[in-house]
Amino acid sequence: MLNAGYHAVPPGMIATVVTSLEMLELPTLRPEAPDPNWRLDRLAPNPTEYRRLYRAIGEDWLWFSRLLLTDAELAAIIGTSDVEVYRLTDDADGAGLFELDFREKDECELAFFGLSRTLIGGPAGRWLMNRAIERAWSRPIRRFWAHTCPLDHPSALGFYKRSGFRPFRRQVEIAEDPRLSGLAPMDAASHVPLLAP
Repeated sequence: MLNAGYHAVPPGMIATVVTSLEMLELPTLRPEAPDPNWRLDRLAPNPTEYRRLYRAIGEDWLWFSRLLLTDAELAAIIGTSDVEVYRLTDDADGAGLFELDFREKDECELAFFGLSRTLIGGPAGRWLMNRAIERAWSRPIRRFWAHTCPLDHPSALGFYKRSGFRPFRRQVEIAEDPRLSGLAPMDAASHVPLLAP
């Protein structure tokens, strides 16, 4: 438990406040405006293809957790029948991703959700979230939950809340800066200051 006040983060590390949210029943889906050029496909459990999509969506935000895994570790997650990864594509090289993790009994975690920069701010986010909600609640779960932090788009928390999720926990995450280890480009996530050791 952290005491009130400031806490130093060592150089070479990043810190972020993670908000976890949940929905305990299928909500009424918000209105959407589908585009006939969008395609939603379940991604095959291929670590190379997964990382390509993960980077296309998350590099601007400094997503790194899946990049720390070996091919075998990543395949063990995305290769199970209880983890479903979906890719949104369009005719203009836009991309979207959502990953549903059903490995915990009676629940589903929205492990990852995001869009490439060409699709952010338009109707693709709502359409993709509606598909994620439908797919999650197609199984007999009691809880659908997600998490977000400043390593996501600034509007992510409000978007999740409008989608029917309610905050239930906050945590501080401290990790090595992936830009310093070469997992992410040095110019990734300009909104996160880089403090080299």
